[in-house]
Amino acid sequence: MKRILLTGCCLLAAFPALAEEADENPEIVVTAARLPALEAEVPGARVIGREEIETRGAVFAADVLETVPGLSLSRNGAFGGITSARLRGAASDKTLVLVDGVPVNDPSQPSGGADLASLELADVERIEVLSGPQGSLWGSDAIGGVIAVVTREADGLSAELEAGSLDTARGALSVGRREDGWALGASLSGFRTDGVSKAAAGSERDGFESRTAGLNGRMRLSDRLTLDGRVRWNESETGVDGFPAPLFVLADTDEVYRTETWSGFARLRASDLLGLDHALSVGLYDYDRAQTGGDFPYRYTADRRVWRWTAERDRAGEAVSLALGAEREEVRADLSTGEGDQGATAAFVVARTRIGERLSMTGSLRRDDPDGYEGQTTGRAAAVAELGAGVRLSAAWGQGFKTPTVSQTLCDFCFPAGPALDLKPERAEGWDLGLDWRSRDGRVEASLLGWRLEVEDQIDFVFDFATFTSRYRNIDRTRTRGLEAEASAELAPGLRVRAAWAWTDARDLTTGERLLRVPARSGSAALDWRGERARASLIVRAEGKQADVDGFSPATREGFVVADLAAGLRLTRQAEATLRIENLGDATYQEALGYGEPGRAAYVGLRLRY
Repeated sequence: MKRILLTGCCLLAAFPALAEEADENPEIVVTAARLPALEAEVPGARVIGREEIETRGAVFAADVLETVPGLSLSRNGAFGGITSARLRGAASDKTLVLVDGVPVNDPSQPSGGADLASLELADVERIEVLSGPQGSLWGSDAIGGVIAVVTREADGLSAELEAGSLDTARGALSVGRREDGWALGASLSGFRTDGVSKAAAGSERDGFESRTAGLNGRMRLSDRLTLDGRVRWNESETGVDGFPAPLFVLADTDEVYRTETWSGFARLRASDLLGLDHALSVGLYDYDRAQTGGDFPYRYTADRRVWRWTAERDRAGEAVSLALGAEREEVRADLSTGEGDQGATAAFVVARTRIGERLSMTGSLRRDDPDGYEGQTTGRAAAVAELGAGVRLSAAWGQGFKTPTVSQTLCDFCFPAGPALDLKPERAEGWDLGLDWRSRDGRVEASLLGWRLEVEDQIDFVFDFATFTSRYRNIDRTRTRGLEAEASAELAPGLRVRAAWAWTDARDLTTGERLLRVPARSGSAALDWRGERARASLIVRAEGKQADVDGFSPATREGFVVADLAAGLRLTRQAEATLRIENLGDATYQEALGYGEPGRAAYVGLRLRY
């Protein structure tokens, strides 16, 4: 693998004459912080923009999230296997995932986590990751942090076609027009593959198909009023493997997992009304999933509605910026035990002040009143100080909570049947301390971040052998802590190297055991080159050992190292030929113990823009 990385460096460095001058680093704005702020003013924030998505040839959200330090992904087999994200070592249900501000965590799943398996990137403008407890911004589920996906307004015509290994084919098309006063656009994308066996020990290929469509519009009604909205639809079909009798070990089965989702929002914005910029919106998320074949077929449906009002004041030259709002969220889920619903009403305020040119301080406070559970008040405070010579110090403290899901409240899968009567929301507290440095010319950057997160009253599914009963209980207390280091350097115009490393100690304090599917050490290195007509990106990613399960027994998944290469050659001003090679070294590895991943795979494509 070292030889692969060195070879890539030599190949890319052999073309310095073709390299073009790199653009100066633009100021990146984080919108998921409720009060839009520069990335440097939000401790624990990272933004993955459209340029990086295209440079890496990423197809699904997991493709770019897997190199974010402090974020671990687990995938139950390549191509459509359930894909979960864990921020700050917390369980996957404690990462809140938003698409255009609408929560897309699965309301019908027992713990309420989000599945990223079919989240395609063809219509995505950027992904924002806010690590650490964000309860004061987004309420329940944001204990580990928030992943916010922002789709884009189509402008012009673009198309992309690609085909390659494992009988894989994908395509994307977007068309639209964007002006100051209005915008209208649509997008379509699709992906299909014969795949590999979801069970690493299996031999039967498990295919995957995904289709996504989006529509966006915006219109300025007057000098102060703007109406906009977006809707996004996805349908996927995944071959999966299960645990058939009589051995009950992961093996080839004929099970098929189908999902259909709708998400979107409509929003009316009013500028400079009573000195504030207002937004009134309604968001929706509908989820339908079914599994056929195997011994336990099922179908679950769920929907979520979010009504939200926000007001903001952020004026240049003013010492204090402010955002406040109120929202109402309602969730319904149809489970094996019947239909259930829950809701919550919340209000929040975020304020930021700049003291001179060197100190920025941000505070937020939120009150959530969930239906049927005790209300929760959460806060967060952060400060960023410029120390001079390119050095910046940041610190943050925050709280989070997670309300029991509909499934946990109804006690789905419990024995004897009956609702849970004694559950209470999980609670969390965490802090960050970071140090960043950037050279005067912006060509070299480095950062180091330390963090700690504690969760109390974590809900778990408990089987009591003495009484032969199974219920959800608030029994666990977890503690995670870690270090994250990142560095990047521009070696020559158009040639940049990036590296990231993370150490995570995630433990269940009730048992003393490590939390599942959180590698203790992980890291990545990337070499990006962009010339006048060509570009290339080589990424090497590594993970150490992690606690996992072998069927239903505790086990250890071994570490791995994989490398991916993406390249493009501009044929004309409108056309580019693309190449992707995944698992360049043909490594044998598993993201999650027992689940299959492909060997070396290559894909070629054509990208058009008008």
